[in-house]
Amino acid sequence: MNALRAAIVRGARRSVRRGSARRSPRPGDGLEFSQLRGYVDGDDPRRIDWSATARSGALQTRVFYEETALVLAVLTDTSASMEAGRRRPLAIAADEARRAWFGAADADDRVLRIDGEMVLAGRAAVARAPERGDFSLAAGLRFAVRVVPRHASLLVITDAFGFDPGTPEVEEAAARFDATFLLARDPWHDGLPLRGWRRLRDTESGATRIVRFGRTARERYVRAVADRERALETRFTRAGWRFGLLDERDGVASLERVFGLR
Repeated sequence: MNALRAAIVRGARRSVRRGSARRSPRPGDGLEFSQLRGYVDGDDPRRIDWSATARSGALQTRVFYEETALVLAVLTDTSASMEAGRRRPLAIAADEARRAWFGAADADDRVLRIDGEMVLAGRAAVARAPERGDFSLAAGLRFAVRVVPRHASLLVITDAFGFDPGTPEVEEAAARFDATFLLARDPWHDGLPLRGWRRLRDTESGATRIVRFGRTARERYVRAVADRERALETRFTRAGWRFGLLDERDGVASLERVFGLR
């Protein structure tokens, strides 16, 4: 089991304990033994292997296939604003993270990708590149709650522009899935390299306007970006999501940091 998948499994098991249902067994496997691992708080004491515990000197738990088979689902922002970036578009980093997410899957895991009002599964989910277009995070979460199996591991990658943080879909998704939110970070979060009067174009609408960038405006922009990041992190983590920032330079490292692997 690779390190990312092991971290996802741990999160998925915690997600199951939040609800009343448990992860369904893989067809035909029943409770076939998979492996031994160190005891984790919340494990069923009946699964402790006392012989292995005596040999190792530390509590060991028996893990069965029904606990490790995963459904890995992803919802990726396809809006035009994801094409922003200093060195390269955020969309490229998002695609790296998406592929790493699916790359963590074992042969018996299921992979799903939400693409508008459609769900792609298997090789199509991995290979087909997302098509740029309109994107609504709230609508995507509502669709995921309807069609993605309960207790799936859901990864959402978005810049969250135009998103109303108060929407109830945040809690609904957290209650149904082991949910991870990867916020595509503003490429200029540490400062705009602009001076004087500049013509700006809105990446979503294409509208332009002329804005003056002095020191006060640049400082205000940095504060606004930081405040927005903190507000979104607070909103999602309080609802029960795992939260991280997508760095345009490395989507894989961004995903791994969310799971404490870097």
